[in-house]
Amino acid sequence: METETQFSQRERKGGVLLHVSSLPGKYDIGSMGEEARAFIDFLREAGFAYWQVLPLVQTDYGDSPYQSVFGASGNPYLIDLDILCEEGLLKRGELAAHRRENGGFAAFPFLRTHRIGLLRKAFSRFDRTACDFAAFAEEGGFTDYALFMALREKMGEGFYRWKKPFKFRDPQALGLFRRENEEEVEFWLFVQFEFFKQWSAIKKYANDQGIRIIGDIPLYIAYDSADVWANPQLFKLNKDLSRRKVAGVPPDYFSATGQLWGNPVYDWKAHEAEGFAWWTERIRRAFSLYDVVRIDHFRGFDRYFEIGAEEETALGGKWKKGPGIKLFEAARAALGPLDFIAEDLGTLDAGVYRLLKRTGFPGMKIIQFAFDGNPGNPYLPQNIGENSVCYTGTHDNNTLLGFLEEMPDWEYSNLKNLARPLLRAAGIPAKFSKKREAAAQLRELALSTRSRLCILPAQDILLYGAGARMNVPSVPEGNWQFRMQRRFSEKEAALCRDLLEKYGRL
Repeated sequence: METETQFSQRERKGGVLLHVSSLPGKYDIGSMGEEARAFIDFLREAGFAYWQVLPLVQTDYGDSPYQSVFGASGNPYLIDLDILCEEGLLKRGELAAHRRENGGFAAFPFLRTHRIGLLRKAFSRFDRTACDFAAFAEEGGFTDYALFMALREKMGEGFYRWKKPFKFRDPQALGLFRRENEEEVEFWLFVQFEFFKQWSAIKKYANDQGIRIIGDIPLYIAYDSADVWANPQLFKLNKDLSRRKVAGVPPDYFSATGQLWGNPVYDWKAHEAEGFAWWTERIRRAFSLYDVVRIDHFRGFDRYFEIGAEEETALGGKWKKGPGIKLFEAARAALGPLDFIAEDLGTLDAGVYRLLKRTGFPGMKIIQFAFDGNPGNPYLPQNIGENSVCYTGTHDNNTLLGFLEEMPDWEYSNLKNLARPLLRAAGIPAKFSKKREAAAQLRELALSTRSRLCILPAQDILLYGAGARMNVPSVPEGNWQFRMQRRFSEKEAALCRDLLEKYGRL
């Protein structure tokens, strides 16, 4: 393969990481309406060229966008309620219970209890004979999803606990179920129809403003999902469809016992036997949603960490060989050049670096990881090459200010000693009397690197503390709830534009 992607050949640019759920607004979660357009306007005014989001999928356990009932779904919670009112599907008075003063955090407990019921009201007024909806349904891309969700409503969560004809997808049983539950199946098709109609409008608005969308494709699929239910032969399952092997990572920066994700791992031999058709379709769908796709846990394509499903931690796991370049060659043959960003973080080895070089995909560089005192640290500015994307931190990191504020004094002292010469070399004043000021300097350091693209989390533009953190890996509750309380100001847009201009990113 050994070819540079289109992405790596572009001039220096900047972008902002902010998930749709984190947008401000008057309801219980950010959505794809007025506030999304206002954020795109800010990006244009500030001189940014990219908006990066987390997976847009329908969330499930723990509200994580990395665990979904269907990997190609859209999250019903992100559907904008005002747009549904404009379409005549909801009445203003029906939205009162969903309002939140000053935004607050994303109200997932309330959403789980009330939002689907509100969408059912909208569906009751929807014209199911409309040509565009009929065409959407007939394409068949959400047939398995809609059936899966309808079965879940009738039989409960956990397809592996369903009666055998439904668990093992007996065609006659599924056909009869669909006929008897047509309205429920069509409701879930309606949810996806409305989501993708709204997202398509947002993406077009962004692209028309010169803003490209970076999306995110998780490596793994949730166990209790339409993906696994419809394609059990592609995963390492037992004959009764219980998990045989699950995914995770060994002990690392985030956890002393590793991370036990619980997702079933792929049977890569089965995928290769079908020419990686399932993965190619997954990639095609991702690029229909986004302009650039970040591949989460890229190292898993070289080697992946496999743990027995009976284990309680990741300590007993083993590394196994992944599909390597074969998957990307198959996808490229079918789809053409692929504008990927490789999330090449965590435990890496020579095999991952070889795969990254062969694909030509830019990797990720995290400024928070630069200050361990090792002159060969790949995250130090002098060690960062052009074909990369530099971040102050990702959704899994603390905010930049929180990172500094939570450091022990001795560690902060070491960071100051290491950072001062780097800041001075970049022409940035090295002042550390206030940690907020230090965070602003490290933010500027990220922009100064040679990376073609620098992405700043919205929290780091606003210099928010640890309370604005999006996710703490290995902590099962309380994540993904961050929301902005207001729009970015003209002053903040001007500051960003000045910084982007200073470092040649306009």
